[in-house]
This record gives sequence, C-alpha cells and structure tokens, in this order.
Amino acid sequence: MSTTGQSRQRNIWPFGGRSAGQGPIRGFLGRLARDVRGNTVAIAAAALVPLAGMVGGGIDMSRLYITKTRLQHACDAGALAGRKAMGGGIWAQNDFAPRNAANALFDANFQNGDYGATSLSRTFTESNGKVTGTVSATVPMTLTRVIGRTTETLTVLCDAAMSLPNTDVMFVLDVTGSMNSKAVSTDTETKMEALKGAVKCFYESVAQRNTSETCSIGAPTSGVTAVQVRFGFVPYATNVNVGRLLPSTFFADTWNYQTRRANMRPPGSYVTGPYWEVYGSSISRNNCLRFMNNTSFNGFTPTPVTSGGPSPVTEVSIVFNSDGDATSGTDDGEWSWNGAPDTGGNTRSCRRLRTDTATTYVDTFRDWTYGSLPVDVSGLKNGSGWNPSFTRPIGADGTNVTLDWEGCIEERATVRAASYSPIPAGAKDLDIDLVPSAGDASTLWAPAVPGLIYTRNETSGGGSWNLNEITTTADYINGSQYFCPTEAKKLAEWNDATAFETYVDSLTPEGNTYHDIGMLWGARLMSPTGIFASENALTPSGGEIERHLIFMTDGEACTGVGNYNAYGVGWFDRRQTDAASAPTDGCNTTGTLTQQVNARLAGLCAAVKNKNITLWVIWFGVSNTTIENALRACATTGRFYSARNSADLDTTFGSIASEISQLRLTR
Repeated sequence: MSTTGQSRQRNIWPFGGRSAGQGPIRGFLGRLARDVRGNTVAIAAAALVPLAGMVGGGIDMSRLYITKTRLQHACDAGALAGRKAMGGGIWAQNDFAPRNAANALFDANFQNGDYGATSLSRTFTESNGKVTGTVSATVPMTLTRVIGRTTETLTVLCDAAMSLPNTDVMFVLDVTGSMNSKAVSTDTETKMEALKGAVKCFYESVAQRNTSETCSIGAPTSGVTAVQVRFGFVPYATNVNVGRLLPSTFFADTWNYQTRRANMRPPGSYVTGPYWEVYGSSISRNNCLRFMNNTSFNGFTPTPVTSGGPSPVTEVSIVFNSDGDATSGTDDGEWSWNGAPDTGGNTRSCRRLRTDTATTYVDTFRDWTYGSLPVDVSGLKNGSGWNPSFTRPIGADGTNVTLDWEGCIEERATVRAASYSPIPAGAKDLDIDLVPSAGDASTLWAPAVPGLIYTRNETSGGGSWNLNEITTTADYINGSQYFCPTEAKKLAEWNDATAFETYVDSLTPEGNTYHDIGMLWGARLMSPTGIFASENALTPSGGEIERHLIFMTDGEACTGVGNYNAYGVGWFDRRQTDAASAPTDGCNTTGTLTQQVNARLAGLCAAVKNKNITLWVIWFGVSNTTIENALRACATTGRFYSARNSADLDTTFGSIASEISQLRLTR
C-alpha cells in the first residue's frame, strides 16, 4: 500500500477513539480488552478498595474476638470473686465488700486501653444470691475504616451463683453444765449463749433465712430454692433424748434396772410378837402394872385391843402378856430391867409384853428387795407411739407411783474393750445402722426412767453402796445423778426460721460430758443406710445428698460413777467396765469410765467418716493439747477448729457455713 502524502492517524483520546454508535465507556472497555499496554495498574488500583475492606475486616474481627474473649474472662472472674466474697451473707455486707471484690478482680484482668478499648464500663449486681455482671467497651477499627466502620461496641454478660447441693447438716452439740460459764472472762455471754447465736447465724448463711440474731453477714431473705437443705440436732450431755423419735417396737418390753420390788404377804393371819413395848416416861410400880394390864391411870389411855375390819380392811387384835407382877432388876423385868434408862427410885422405866395378830383379806406389804431387777416398761408403749408415763408399785408399802419418761434411753447390748476401731461385732450399741429386731433383745433399746432407780444400801442418813441384792424393810434412796437434755430433732428443712430459733433457744446446759453417746446418735439420725434410710438415702425426687456432721464441745470427757446414763448407773451396772471391780471416773483420761468414753468416741469418729459424712469438729475453750489432738484426729482432715472465745466461735461456724455453701460455685 502506498503511503505517500499520507500520515498515520494516531488516537490520542484517553478512552480510545469513538465510532459512530459507540458510547465512551463501551469504547474504553472494548479498547481495554484489545489493548494490553499498561492496564494492569488500573485493574490493581480498582481492586485495592474491596481488598482493603476484606483484609481489614479479618484483622479487626480478630481484634474484636480477642478483646471480647478477654472481657468475658474478666467479667466471669469478677462475678465469681463477688459471689465468693459474699459467701453466705448479703451483697451489701461490709460496705459492699463483695461488689468491691468483683470490681477489683475485673480491673486486674482488664483495664481501659487494653487492646485499644475505650469507654470501658463494668457493673456487678446481685439478686437472690446470684451475681450478674454487665461489661461494655468501645474498640476502634483499623482498615475497615475505609468502608465506613470506625468503631465497634462490645457487650458481655456474666453471672455466678452458689449452687448449694442437696445438703444435710447434723448439729451434735455439747450442752453440759460447763456451757453455762464464759469461755474467757472478757466475753459478755456464756458459752451456751454464744453457741445459740453462732448456730442461728449458721442457719442464716446456709438456709438463707433471717432470724432475730444480729449476724455479721447481714439479713438474708431469699431462702434456698431448687435444692433440699436439712438440719438436725442432737444435744448431748450425760445422755441423749432420742426415744420418742423411734417407734416403740424398737424398745424392749422388759428391762433390768437398779430398782426395788415390793414383797407382799397373801391374805391370812400374821402374828407379830411377843415384843416389848416401853412406856414413854418413868412411872411408879403400881402404874407400871396398870400399863402391863392395859388399864388406865393418870396420863395413860388404854390401847384398843382390836382395830380395823371389816373385810377387806385388815383386822388387828392385841394381847398384853401380863404375869400380874411388875418385877424389876432382871433381864425380864417390867419395872426397870438390866439396861433400862431409869432403874432406881420410886419411879422407873416400865415396859410390857405385847403380841399383835393381823388378819388380812388382800395382799399386804412385807419388805423390799433391792437389786438389778426386771421391770415391765411396756406401759409406756401406745401402739407404735408412746404414752407419757406408766405406773409401778414402788411407792410407800408397795403402792403405785406414776413414772414419767422424758425420752432419754438406755443403750442396747455392748462389749467391754480397750479399742473400738473398728467397731467390735458384739457392740450392737455402737453399730450405727443396725435395725432392731423384736426377736433379738440384744438389738433393742430401753427407756431411761430415773424414777425407777434406787442405789441400794443408801438411805437419807447415808450408807455405802452394795452390789449385792438386798431384802429389807429399809427405804433406800436414789443417790444417782440424772440429766436428760432437750429432745433431739431428726433432719428437716426448717423453712420456718422462728421454729428454728425457738428450738435452739430451748437448749439448756446441765450434766456431765459423754461425747460418745452424742456422736453415736448424730450419726444414726443422718445415716443413709440405717434406721432412717427411707428418709435419708435420697431426696424425695431421687437426688444425691451431701452430709455434714458438726460436733462441738467445750470440754474433755467427764464421767461420774453415780451418773445414770445410757449404760445404767456406772457403779452398779458396769456394762462398759470390768464387772469384778468398781469403775472409776473423773474429768480426765485416767478414770475407767472416762477411758471408755474416749475409746468409743474414737471408734465412732472413724465409723462416721467411713460413711462419707464430712465430720467437722469444734473445740470451744482454752488451749488443751491432749483433747485438741484427739478431736483433730476425730475430724475429717482439715475440718478441725479451735474457738477460744465467743467471737471465735461465731467466726468458726461462719467459716464452716461458707465452706459448705461454696462447695458448688458455678457460673
């Protein structure tokens, strides 16, 4: 082709040339598709905006995720810290110390400026025992700014609650006489008063119900919901009052007591005499003869020779054996005799021979037999329940007396041993779970009835105890000491705080310290596999139960040989000690009765812990290395406490309450 005179036309239009019928964009895109010179730069530039949004979004999303995760962790930590600090108390306690704890732990985990966050806000509140946290923060964006997102606000929620499990708490409380004194002279209340206050505050903390007690935790009102929380009581001293908690079929109909039996004469004629009857003062010989013949003289009215009757009243006839002469100076003299008070002068001592014949139409009293005797106590039974009293013919001359029963018991068959860990097979008294059998007397209990007890050869004028059975007309007395504490209570929910208070306030300090009987019955009343298994094994809905036995004492074992306790009168019954020798006692570790209490307690402590019951033990009093070491060994590991004064006791019960409540701390 010839190009002469022609020049090549060059397209200088930025978007390419236009031809007829083509728009500028269409033309540009067409040329862009055909022209590969330099268009990569344009394409890359066009892609930068969406690419920046995509990459920046990923980066900022990662930042938001990390920030929100850290906020959530900090919120959770704060809520848990607040709920833990609240314990069994209230949110406002100690100037809102729980809320301050929540804020402090949150701040330790996240602060304004972390991860670029600003406008940080955290709020912790409490309702019905549940702590709720609300946290928000603003996070600036980076590359996503190019698509118009400059900040994001993050909000997280958290909560924490004490999720108390189904819980049984059995209080085994020392209510002996020493509890009526102060722990230290600076205390303002007795140990018993301090104990009552501490138990009420424990109840407030765990049950979350308010009592009239002023507790350091404040006044809870919500109560415990969705779980079963039960409390039981075994006040103990010389004995425990548990009898009326049991069916009467668990008790023997007949039991041996240190008592007396009236021996009666059948109907018939009984002669007494002849015997000497002495006139009350010195008289003349003539008047002495008149006295012998039962005739009157100045100052003397003849004795009726018949009395009583008719049947069934006893008839008595009297004969005076007079020989017609008032002799003197011999062993058989009437007007003075050898050994008479007045043997000289015109007036002397005088006496006469007398024979009485009594004709009876019913049984009449003769004398008493004292000893360990069988007594029918079935009169206390009323079907499966109980009567308040029964009668026995042990009153004057064998008359019936009414004997009340408070509810304390005598224990079933036991053995004598130096160690009770493990519990010996024959010690049915220490078998926590053994259910009584009506056909096996060794498995049955008996009522403790102090009105039955007579300590033989002891009269109101004195005398020394005698182990032998004695028949006599003498009236011996009950020289034993008996104390029966407030009735124990089986495990119950105690939703009525007033009823709980009333019971606690009824506890009265008296008696000696027999730790073993308290521990034994505390375990029996809460065991899931014993005589109350149907009530204790599971909740009514089938839930598992955690069990806590709180054993509190202010003293070492203190026994008395004359105490009428769960094993009878120690000196006479000797069920725990050598039958051939008199037991010894005391408030230390040397008495044989005291050693038995300590040995039995040690065996029972092991048995309780083997039943998966947490055993908390509190020593309330001055330092005593021996008893504290023994009680520490008794307790579940780490569950022994010493309280030296009233304030310590309150703190100790509060600590235990918090630990029990915090066993299930959940979010």
